[in-house]
Amino acid sequence: MTTASTPATPGPSTPTTVRTFPLDQVKISDLDGDIIPPDRPKSTPFPEPDLLEGDIQCSLRPNGSERQDDYPIHSLQAPQSESSSSALNDLPTEIHEQILDHLSGVRSSASSRTTAGKSKALRGWGTALRHSRRREVSELALVSNKWRELIQDRLYRHLKIKGTRESVEQSMYWFSMYPHLRPYVKHIEIWFPVFQQKNPAFDRTLRIPSTTPDRSTLIRSLANLADSGNAISYQSPSNNCTLEEVFAFIQMTFEEACILTLEGGERKKPPMVRQFVNDQSFSLPLLEKIRTLVCKGQWNIIRSFDDFQNIAIALPNLQEWHGSYAKPKSKSYISMATILPKLPANLTHLNICLEADYRREAVSPLFFKKVGLKTHFCVDMAKAIPTLEHLVYTGRVCHSFFDHAAKLSNPRESRLKSVDLIIKNICRPTFLWNDGSGITDMAFILAFEALVLSGVKSLDRLSALDFLRIRFIDLESPLPALNPYFNLNHNQCTGIWSDAIVDALARTRPKASFVEKSENLGDIGFKDGQLLGSPVFSKTRPLSVKVSNYLSLSGGITIN
Repeated sequence: MTTASTPATPGPSTPTTVRTFPLDQVKISDLDGDIIPPDRPKSTPFPEPDLLEGDIQCSLRPNGSERQDDYPIHSLQAPQSESSSSALNDLPTEIHEQILDHLSGVRSSASSRTTAGKSKALRGWGTALRHSRRREVSELALVSNKWRELIQDRLYRHLKIKGTRESVEQSMYWFSMYPHLRPYVKHIEIWFPVFQQKNPAFDRTLRIPSTTPDRSTLIRSLANLADSGNAISYQSPSNNCTLEEVFAFIQMTFEEACILTLEGGERKKPPMVRQFVNDQSFSLPLLEKIRTLVCKGQWNIIRSFDDFQNIAIALPNLQEWHGSYAKPKSKSYISMATILPKLPANLTHLNICLEADYRREAVSPLFFKKVGLKTHFCVDMAKAIPTLEHLVYTGRVCHSFFDHAAKLSNPRESRLKSVDLIIKNICRPTFLWNDGSGITDMAFILAFEALVLSGVKSLDRLSALDFLRIRFIDLESPLPALNPYFNLNHNQCTGIWSDAIVDALARTRPKASFVEKSENLGDIGFKDGQLLGSPVFSKTRPLSVKVSNYLSLSGGITIN
């Protein structure tokens, strides 16, 4: 009897005595009669096995043949004409896509939408555009005809074109010569320059040598440049396209484009992108396929409600709007305060970034105090909640946002599913002087708690809300892990907590609860004016922090 070989009981190291069956009693005919090859399942992606190139040698001899050489060898050879055709082309398209995803990056779907505060529509769109080996990727189109289509689809799916008349005319000429490339474009990006060279006749070869010069050559070229008197100067652009020309170009050229990005740029006293060619025009060409609009440097593109309204009318099927501002200014808040209460009903995904410098501040800047004198931005933003499904906002906000959002929402008709707020500061009355931010500012922590408490209280009115994230980001924090945050995801809560927050959560969302409720921060103290925390906080963010524990951090640190 032999021992079974398993990981726990390995087999014997030496062969054991086994009764052997005489080989001369085995007949090929018996094998042929008993062995039946199984049928391939219909669900297999490869219905028929591919033949290999070259001769196929059979290991078993046919019936009635004592020698393998007796069987005609030409019937065992694969046809050279069929095998020479590349087996790669016979693979399903999904396999080709997986191979190219591995080589050039995963390609996102054009129909992806925002979920839980994250935009899938824009994720991965710039992979081919900014690929460091774009030329090598384009050479993959030479592999086969099928790969040529797939590679061109990836290379042309996201185009970035300079918003000047020369660049637009060149693009129109290119796609008129190669019209088969037009359907591949799904994301069209137009960037408008804010400067242009004042003296275009300047010879760049005097300033930038064709090869890498040595020190003496560079000094001589700079001396010649100074003697020539051709100083480089810039002026406002005079040949930028209008939005009317850009929309007409997209309408005629890219019928399948579904994402539009407009980049307005940034500089001191920037010029605004004109919407119409002349004063006799009052509407922009329609782009019915555009579902997502991205505005970078939005102050140069949209400055009033009329500016946004003209664009929204030209995009009748717009569902997602991303807007970001290069610099914080009072005019940005005031202009958005006039737009948000009147968003079109078809716009369900909103991502607005008004301030993106993630650093604490000792006091609120003067520009935001100007905003408070004209309007309460939080109340105006809350008026957009009844029609939205997903909201991502970066800037200043207070508890009034959730208070008014709950009043304007009907629990039976509420569509809001996710809210993601990145807090620059909590807006407070303008007469307060100590309205800074940071983990050492207890007044800010209490205002942050009031914001979270207001958000939790609104859950009974915002019945569809399943994802709520409120966070403060300070890149210069002595303990970044202790930056206050609150996260509600699928009835699981993490972040700051207090008795008031827990009681409100039990009343408005009984199924929700905190993962844990920590009572202290551990070994945290001050030494020579420096805040020293537990090594755990330097690597991971705690799942819960009690609000009252921030009192121990409110002294000993001087914020510059």
